[in-house]
Amino acid sequence: MAAICFAALLCGCITPRVSVKQENSTVPTQFASGSDTSNIAKLNWKEYFSDENLIALIDTALKKNQELNITLQEIEISRNEVRARKGEYLPFVGLQAGAGIEKAGRFTRNGAVDENLEIKPGTRFPEPLNDYMFGLTASWEIDIWKKLRNAKKAAVVRYLASVEGKNFMVTNLIAEIANSYYELEALDNMLAIIEQNIEVQSNGLDVVKQQKQAAKVTQLAVNRFQAQLLNTKNLQFEIRQRIVETENRLHFLTGVFKGNIPRSSASFNDIALDSAYAGIPSQLLKYRPDIRQAELNLAAAKIDVKVARANFYPSFRIEGGAGFQAFNAAYLIKPESMLYNIAGELVAPLVNRNAIAAAYKSANAKQIQEVYNYERTILNAYLEVVNQLSSVDNFAKSHQTKAEEVNILMQSVTISNSLFNSARADYLEVLLTQQEALESKMELIEIKTKQLNAKVNIYKSLGGGWNF
Repeated sequence: MAAICFAALLCGCITPRVSVKQENSTVPTQFASGSDTSNIAKLNWKEYFSDENLIALIDTALKKNQELNITLQEIEISRNEVRARKGEYLPFVGLQAGAGIEKAGRFTRNGAVDENLEIKPGTRFPEPLNDYMFGLTASWEIDIWKKLRNAKKAAVVRYLASVEGKNFMVTNLIAEIANSYYELEALDNMLAIIEQNIEVQSNGLDVVKQQKQAAKVTQLAVNRFQAQLLNTKNLQFEIRQRIVETENRLHFLTGVFKGNIPRSSASFNDIALDSAYAGIPSQLLKYRPDIRQAELNLAAAKIDVKVARANFYPSFRIEGGAGFQAFNAAYLIKPESMLYNIAGELVAPLVNRNAIAAAYKSANAKQIQEVYNYERTILNAYLEVVNQLSSVDNFAKSHQTKAEEVNILMQSVTISNSLFNSARADYLEVLLTQQEALESKMELIEIKTKQLNAKVNIYKSLGGGWNF
């Protein structure tokens, strides 16, 4: 024991000094919206999203999404790492058996003894000499400095971090499916608006052609109306392509090759947008899986530093064995053939410790990295919530303003058509008004989509979705 203490003191005195950095998990006391602790992150995603078609898509993705299933296997790998680390600080016991044959040279020590020693009167050792044995062997490194137990503890913490990583993936997967689903509904509505405008513009073109025959307008007016109609038809093909791509994105996320994606596009504009209760910033440390993952990775990195430091100290190993050994199988189980051995060894690194020092400094640098990553993750989470709270407010106001603009322009379309039919307005005014009305209706759909994206993203940024 005195030797162990002396070696530990000697090694500890020459352990390299490293810088230490403590993490800062302080966050503001409240978001700009207030300090109410009500938080939508507590809601199950099936309660937060009311569309049954969307719920069915998310359910399918949570079962079949390939990336999520890959992550689940990574969790299993982490769990097995814990089991492996746990076994390292327990004794290793094995069953050993063997048989062999040996011929010693005559002019060796064993050979000379064989020539002169008789095993019974008139009989010398057989040449060559057989050898049979069986027994138990054991070795055990006594974990004095908790190096092996700390390595197991670090593996446990990393396993928990991998679980949080899976939770964060679930949160992002749910958000991505919801955003894609709302985008698909928006595209359906855009396509419906374009088809309505194609019908209106086709009727307008027929009217202009009749007026040209009556010499009320020129061919230029006919050409302008026809060009506008062709331009709108071209938009139709673009929207259809975007629908195909969005459907296939949902197919990829849900892990299927093809199939119809049921959706409630007709009620897109009537989707309710409830108030976003964001709670207080400190709740992010509890609900955001990525923050908890970063925190656990930091904890594991701190333990790794302890493990790396323990490598400077001596290790103590005990090895032993017990069994039977004889040159004749008939003597193998006799008491006289029994053997045993036990030995202990103390090994301390004294010379050429560069590799140990480098590993220790690398572990400490990794720990400092994880401190910065933890602080960055907290800052990013807070700013995400602030941005999404702002987008919820601003897009609500934008949608209201744009809806008023659409109403005015639709009235203008009716007025311009009436004035044009009575020859009191130029055809350019009709074309311009129709174009502005189409664009404003499309923009209204886009703003509604952004509103729904904000509804999804505020839920994700607060850490909702994984706790199902």
